[in-house]
Amino acid sequence: MAEPIITGSNANATPSHPYYPQGAVVDNYVANTLSAPILYVIFAICTFTVLGGTHRIIRHSRPNMPIWEAAAAMWFVLCGFIHLFFEGYFSVHFLDVAAQTDAFGQLWKEYSLSDSRYLLRDPFIVCMETVTAFTWGPLSYVCAYCIVKDHPFRHPLQMIISVGQLYGTVLYFSLCVFSEVVSGILFCRPESYYFWCYYFFFNAVWIVIPSALIWQSSKEIATAFSKLKKLEKGGKKEL
Repeated sequence: MAEPIITGSNANATPSHPYYPQGAVVDNYVANTLSAPILYVIFAICTFTVLGGTHRIIRHSRPNMPIWEAAAAMWFVLCGFIHLFFEGYFSVHFLDVAAQTDAFGQLWKEYSLSDSRYLLRDPFIVCMETVTAFTWGPLSYVCAYCIVKDHPFRHPLQMIISVGQLYGTVLYFSLCVFSEVVSGILFCRPESYYFWCYYFFFNAVWIVIPSALIWQSSKEIATAFSKLKKLEKGGKKEL
């Protein structure tokens, strides 16, 4: 088994943190002052505030909007919030996120119990989160607007964003599996809760929902082209 990666300015220091691999050094680490349940509540309040506000705007702007269309718009607004503000926070503070004591900083340190790469300045994680934050984040808001307004750019945008999310998540899982199987390095604590709830469930959402949206957009785009071809054939016959 490969030796754990040692990072930081002092590789001989004894780590005083709860993260794996145990030999890793997390520079400037400051322990969380908020408990995990309080952090859950903070994140839940932010999530339901975003979703609740979006629902009110949708019902005011388009009262007869189908429930599944409204759900898709709410999903993309939530994506915009998580990508641009939460993941954007990490992208801005990746050098010192371990020292942050505000709510977002403590949320990242809590999540990092399942994946310490977020505190070890892993190049893939930093680049992936930066692209996600500042590309898919703003585009998610644009897509939500297009859904509510029934704009023709809705499905191209939905397809592009969802493929980007799916691709990023697959790479995220794949590189972690590679590190464990090939290099023998574990970035998650041994407790099953951190693996199944934090690492697996929270990220699997970005596979399941984008896959469903890609399928929906694929069908809509294929149907539109099919109708266009029929119209073109009908026009040629008339000529």
